[in-house]
Amino acid sequence: MRQATEHTPVWLMRQAGRYLPEYRATRAQAGSFMGLATNTGYATEVTLQPLERYKLDAAILFSDILTIPDAMGLGLSFALGEGPKFAHAVRDEAAVAKLQVPDMNKLRYVFDAVTSIRKALKGRVPLIGFSGSPWTLACYMVEGAGSDDYRLVKTMLYQRPDLMHKMLAINADSVAAYLNAQIEAGAQAVMIFDSWGGVLADAAFHEFSLAYTKRVLAQLKREHEGVVIPRLVFTKGGGLWLEAMGELDCEVLGLDWTVNLANARALVGETGAKAKALQGNLDPNVLFANPAQVEAEVAKVLDSFGKPHMDTSKPGPTHIFNLGHGISQHTPPENVEVLVNAVHTHSRKMRSPAG
Repeated sequence: MRQATEHTPVWLMRQAGRYLPEYRATRAQAGSFMGLATNTGYATEVTLQPLERYKLDAAILFSDILTIPDAMGLGLSFALGEGPKFAHAVRDEAAVAKLQVPDMNKLRYVFDAVTSIRKALKGRVPLIGFSGSPWTLACYMVEGAGSDDYRLVKTMLYQRPDLMHKMLAINADSVAAYLNAQIEAGAQAVMIFDSWGGVLADAAFHEFSLAYTKRVLAQLKREHEGVVIPRLVFTKGGGLWLEAMGELDCEVLGLDWTVNLANARALVGETGAKAKALQGNLDPNVLFANPAQVEAEVAKVLDSFGKPHMDTSKPGPTHIFNLGHGISQHTPPENVEVLVNAVHTHSRKMRSPAG
């Protein structure tokens, strides 16, 4: 972990997705989002599509963060152009009482896809598996869909914290079992997306999000077949709690675009037994600017992290370039090529004697 590299590695959250015309064509063939995600061949194809176009340094499994609640029987669906919806929201004591860690065989399609993708990659880049965090899953489970104000889930949190804790404990144990099964199927790193952690009040974040992310991490496999499996945690809006997140038992912390990378490096990424590799954190909307501006903003992010770690004999402060959140479906594909090439070019220059 935290090893020196020839250039700063880069991959993008949601890199296999709607901004690519070839993805849209495959999705049309599959007939629906879930038709795509549950078909091993299609899931493999769309995971590899961005790697055919760009010199990315990792692949991320094509799936969705809501597969676990779907396997719990909540009835996930996606309408074209709309976000996810559940047929059965979890809003009262009776609904929470029915929840249990799902039979992982119901998620066999995910593990089959992991194995298929890993085989198709033939070692060219590592494969990252992922899940939503316990708190983020709970938001969708209670709201029944995405939300602007999180009114329903926060009402439960404040009014019936006992129910919320029960749901989060089940979610955490489900996420751990799910990610361990992905590791067994061939995932070489796993990421926890706490997409909605940042909507919580300070004390509530620690009690209802961070505590359950810790519960997941405590159960995850540290290695598989003799190889260490890095664990990544990303909380959108989590910069306020960076010091607390630095204590997490994981190898990598993802940062959104509101965080200063130099400060984050000094706080949690520089030295010590718990020092983290940092991932991020370009604003995804930079990709709508012209190519010269994309290159300039990429350089700013790399320069913000600072001098790369170059001593191959020991670990040190390291950076994985990424966006501060998922790529927008409206992104011009050619600007992604500009971004990837700019990361490689500028980060190599930073490592050269003249850099």
